[in-house]
Amino acid sequence: MVTERSAQVVVASNRGPVAHAFTDDGGLTARRGGGGLVSGLSAIGPDADAVWVCAALGDADREAARRAGRRLDAGDAGGQAVRMLDIPSETFAAAYNGVANSVLWFVHHLLYQTPLEPSFDAEFTRQWAAYETYNAAFADALAEEAADGAAVLVQDYHLALTPALLRERRPDLRIGHFSHTPWAPPDYFRLLPDATAAAVLRGILGADRAAFLTRRWADAFTACCAEVLGAEVTYGEADRGEAGGGGQGGDGRGGDGEPRVTYEGRTTRIGVHGLGADGEFLRERSRRTDVTERIGRLREQIGGTDRHTVVRVDRTELSKNIVRGLHAYRELLTERPEWRERVVHLALAYPSRQDLAVYRDYTAEVARVAEKINADFGTPGWTPVVLHVKDDFARSLAAYRLADVALVNPIRDGMNLVAKEIPVVSDAGCALVLSREAGAYEELADDAVTVNPYDVTATAHALHEALTMGAEERTARTARLAAAATALPPAEWFLAQLEALRGV
Repeated sequence: MVTERSAQVVVASNRGPVAHAFTDDGGLTARRGGGGLVSGLSAIGPDADAVWVCAALGDADREAARRAGRRLDAGDAGGQAVRMLDIPSETFAAAYNGVANSVLWFVHHLLYQTPLEPSFDAEFTRQWAAYETYNAAFADALAEEAADGAAVLVQDYHLALTPALLRERRPDLRIGHFSHTPWAPPDYFRLLPDATAAAVLRGILGADRAAFLTRRWADAFTACCAEVLGAEVTYGEADRGEAGGGGQGGDGRGGDGEPRVTYEGRTTRIGVHGLGADGEFLRERSRRTDVTERIGRLREQIGGTDRHTVVRVDRTELSKNIVRGLHAYRELLTERPEWRERVVHLALAYPSRQDLAVYRDYTAEVARVAEKINADFGTPGWTPVVLHVKDDFARSLAAYRLADVALVNPIRDGMNLVAKEIPVVSDAGCALVLSREAGAYEELADDAVTVNPYDVTATAHALHEALTMGAEERTARTARLAAAATALPPAEWFLAQLEALRGV
């Protein structure tokens, strides 16, 4: 029997560590996920009394939550205690698609076409009410699960209101919030309705500690708190230095001397933890048989071992800038014809958020541009762009290993782990072409070829520079990139947040 308020560590996120599907006979199957949070909870061990609170994402998840009662069968979730919330589908859709993914995501990634959007009307007011209800459901569940004085780690923009709502219910808890996205600068953040912008900030400031992936995003948040709320932001000598704030030590583990935001009598510390790649897992996983088999298939599509490869691996999210990357590759072939038949762009672009029309349209545009390049430049023995749209992790790792050049050119990205994973896995060394708007740029800039993600011509030049980089330099850069990329692997990243929160 589950004991109320028994958990010493509670994680809250929209997506949990397990997803369900219906079988043909009406039964349920469970598929476990991965990622930094899963690694982190595993790292603290079974004696930590940890619980993960998440939302049911579909009908099968909802059915599993109803059958389970309070918590799912731990065997389905890799031994972890999971409480999956059966939030009504209409409420979930309005909160998740209407607010989180269509408003907050767009604001933080600077994606709006401002002559036409956003337009906050009565429909948004209805969706915002659902977002409040969704966050309140999490706050209620967390209040029920957490033991006295427990540490609660709330994740991401889906749950921006939860820390303050939980604080009202359980002032005894140590509450942290972590943002996995960028944070918008004040002028752009103020596209939101005034009351909404203030509510988002107040919600996160309900936490004892708010943490971010880079100093840049942390500084943007504190600037919004100062300009939108009139909050007081204070910095210790260890916080600001020459580069300016964020509260991250040299190893990304946070610590004393973090910046603080004081508002309405409460103070929230601001931390930074730069999530790194799991080098040990990636190296082992990328050497398995299924990856080797996919390398063989990709080599056949590339057309042998003599051709250079420009690799990208992304979901077709609007922020990933896949279309401009394809246009840059086209310009490379146009302006430097010597690369024709000598290079292949291996583009793994996996469809994302296809329940939203704007994402479906973007995914279709990726395919259209790739097909046009092949039609205009392809020959019987050479396909300039090899495009794969079906998600396949083993194939992604195979592409990582084959990459001579990695193209990571997001418009804006909280971190972008692909930029960190490819140098770890690369067989022969890989030149990284990296957008200065990726969070990973903060750690990898010295050994990457930097691009402005909006400048197609400059990106084409960067691809040429990367393709012509000498083997010795490329190998040396790859080694340094891999070392930086694995400085704070997922389990340590999670534990660093937990340790810092407990120290508040």
